[in-house]
Amino acid sequence: MYHVYLSLGTNLGNRKRNIREAIEKIGEQIGVVDRQSALYETKPWGYSSPNDFINSCVLVLTTMAPRQVLEATQRLEREMGRTLKSVDGEYHDRIIDIDILMIDDLVINEPDLHVPHPLMEERDFVMRPLKEILR
Repeated sequence: MYHVYLSLGTNLGNRKRNIREAIEKIGEQIGVVDRQSALYETKPWGYSSPNDFINSCVLVLTTMAPRQVLEATQRLEREMGRTLKSVDGEYHDRIIDIDILMIDDLVINEPDLHVPHPLMEERDFVMRPLKEILR
């Protein structure tokens, strides 16, 4: 059983509903959502937009391997309507963003999967909710 910490963010549409829907889908498709942080309203990071974000973190207990979790989160983003992914530091408004922050004490450095997330400590919108749910 893996302990997977995920960061969730949204700045389009009904943001609170987007977070609730993402958490529900995570519970259905990835594993048991064991903990959830409060919701935080934040300014966009890394780009300019008039749309503020709602951010949250969850702890998920899953039997899925890390690669499977990545594939499941990306599929879930597409199901919820996300069409653009951030590439080379170019960020966009998004209906949902799900990032893998940590998986137990694993260190993974693959081209499309980095655990722990390399930028999480630079992002207050990730660290504040993450600290709420850390075990």
